[in-house]
Amino acid sequence: MTYLRYAPDIETPAPDEQTSIDGIIQGMTQQSQVVKKRQHQAVRASHAKSSACVVGELVIPEGLPPELAQGLFARPGTHKVAVRFAQGPGETLGDRVSTHRGMSIKVFGVTGEKLPGHDVDTQDFVLATGTTFPSGTAAGFLRDGTVIGKATGLPEGVKSAVAATARNLNRMLHAFGTESAMADFLGHPYSHPLADSYFSQAPMRFGDYVAKLGAVPASQAQWDLAEWRLDPHGDEDGFRHAAAAFFRNHEVVFEIKAQLWADAERQPIEDASVDWPVAISPYRTVATLRLPRQDAYSPERVRYFDEVMTFRPAHSLSEHRPLGSVMRARLQVYRALSDFRHRANGVTGENTATPDSIPA
Repeated sequence: MTYLRYAPDIETPAPDEQTSIDGIIQGMTQQSQVVKKRQHQAVRASHAKSSACVVGELVIPEGLPPELAQGLFARPGTHKVAVRFAQGPGETLGDRVSTHRGMSIKVFGVTGEKLPGHDVDTQDFVLATGTTFPSGTAAGFLRDGTVIGKATGLPEGVKSAVAATARNLNRMLHAFGTESAMADFLGHPYSHPLADSYFSQAPMRFGDYVAKLGAVPASQAQWDLAEWRLDPHGDEDGFRHAAAAFFRNHEVVFEIKAQLWADAERQPIEDASVDWPVAISPYRTVATLRLPRQDAYSPERVRYFDEVMTFRPAHSLSEHRPLGSVMRARLQVYRALSDFRHRANGVTGENTATPDSIPA
């Protein structure tokens, strides 16, 4: 198969994109202010409620083919990692409001040219359930974010009802062999966080190439969780309790996979709402993420992950520069909202440089 090469001119920003990005930052900051007033603490504007905060290793194998041996994955070896699993909303809600989920990975000991402003040897990958970002572009991000922002002040019961409606819609669509990315975004199944797959949703530079990334469960114990479902009426923090219980007894393994860019028409760079067909370019394994048995929710570690540590697309090698409209927005939005959160809480944010900074 022939894969398309990265070049600076593959991105085509809309003329008014910065206006959309400024609007996203303003709207999400206002949303965060509403949440802070209610919770008496500023939290992440998305993926606020963590379910597991863990450490482990990323193992890059020998013998990757040239098109996969790129950037971080060009050299075989083992890197320490920190990984945060979390629920989607930018506020702390009961788990009956089951929306999309996040998985943020910080890889340590990564040398090479970094993006401007990133001055430590790490590489962050910020992933979420769903292979696409439903809003598609910065303009769509602003549109959908405005609707979500207006709903922030609504009672939790209303949010639960919206999530249930979206979940039921997708269940009905599945019966007809289709699905809605937005319905899954708003109403993800009550599945186990460690049985889900997670994706970059939007593309990034992959050395000489371009790719989307995925993290797919790769142990029998995780596969056995496929039919697990939370009873949200029995435990409003059930995802957290289930993830912590699993980590006490099992190693967690994910395969990190890359889907390379091969067709400019059917795999657009600028519209993250378009699913890249696996028939054109399948996801191929480039590394293994191993997270050993551990206390996945120790108080000191959780405080550090949730309040101090930052995970951002901008914490990146130049060879993994985020690409496309949504990613260009994220480069600015993550920084602005993180700055607001830390400033509001009187906490100094940290671009963690080594795993030694992470509490046990």
